[in-house]
Amino acid sequence: MNNKKIIAIVTCIFSILIGVSYLILTVLLDSRGPILPPPPEAFGEVAILFYYFL
Repeated sequence: MNNKKIIAIVTCIFSILIGVSYLILTVLLDSRGPILPPPPEAFGEVAILFYYFL
């Protein structure tokens, strides 16, 4: 019975660490600011190459 308690505690600690690390990662990525779309030049070459292969 003692072995099951140790496994439960280790699993609990592991899941809390995963949750906290996910929260920290989300806060860090969100604090960088809004996501800007790519410039129009990024779409121009792809459209030309796609048109060329048709």
